[in-house]
Amino acid sequence: MNFKFAAITRIALGLCLIVFFDSARAGTKTHSSMNGPATKAPGSAVPASTETLVWSDEFNGKQVQSSPDPKKWTYETGGGGWGNGELETYCAYGSNASPCNAKTPNVYVSSDGYLHIVGRRDAAGKYTSARIKTEGLASFQYGRLEARIRIPAGEGMWPAFWMLGDSVETIGWPKCGEFDIMENIGKEPAIVHGSIHGQGFTGTLMGLPYVDPGNTPFSQGFHNYGLIWAPSRVEYYVDSPSNVYAIFTPASLPVGAVWPFNSGKFFLILNLAVGGKWPGPPNRATSFPAEMLVDYVRVWQAAPSSVSAKKE
Repeated sequence: MNFKFAAITRIALGLCLIVFFDSARAGTKTHSSMNGPATKAPGSAVPASTETLVWSDEFNGKQVQSSPDPKKWTYETGGGGWGNGELETYCAYGSNASPCNAKTPNVYVSSDGYLHIVGRRDAAGKYTSARIKTEGLASFQYGRLEARIRIPAGEGMWPAFWMLGDSVETIGWPKCGEFDIMENIGKEPAIVHGSIHGQGFTGTLMGLPYVDPGNTPFSQGFHNYGLIWAPSRVEYYVDSPSNVYAIFTPASLPVGAVWPFNSGKFFLILNLAVGGKWPGPPNRATSFPAEMLVDYVRVWQAAPSSVSAKKE
């Protein structure tokens, strides 16, 4: 989630994806938020016959508020800007470490069927939010990864669905590699961004925006944000795997850059940042609390052996 975009030449798909529409989560639920009612839509496309669902979290909570599944998610906590000039402090579920407040959690799973990541501003003007990850619990190499998300509206909001290489703790960023499957900044309500980062290609070098065809703000509904990842190939899509808007290969990189995406597994991250160098700060029109709602996160792969998960 560090920096963004550059034009990429679109290459014809090397994989043939057979797409069918899924209603795996029967029924429709609604949830009222600061940004209006959110309708729970049917799931994404069912994977092609060669794909197997190897990991998912459907966020089907049994209580009004409960912790994200600790067998699947852990937390990044604290503040300090996170290298991007962000304004929030990230809080774990149940934390009372100031400025966090367990009575008003920044992340929880609810009986409405969603993961809620909530940006808040307290009476002193301090911002809190949440950032959860699968690091140490589940990581993946290759396949199709998708989350169905409704992002919040408002200047200064910076929701993201992304991945870092497992090697981040040993070789550091950017050598470990980074996938930004979906990022949005509130001042661009009808645009999301997909990008990649690695050694020799950070900043604005490798990314592409996707503009909603009707110029409708993405905060007005749920959308599917996905990554199709094969050896030496990365594709991003919105809503359907047939709607690929960005393709990256080693040939896309600048001279001297190193492609890190064939070298190991990556873990998932979901977060809602507040402010930063890219989105700028919230303004007077920005409403708090601001919610990022996640219906599900799913991972399909051709070979289940390419997933690693912590054994119970």
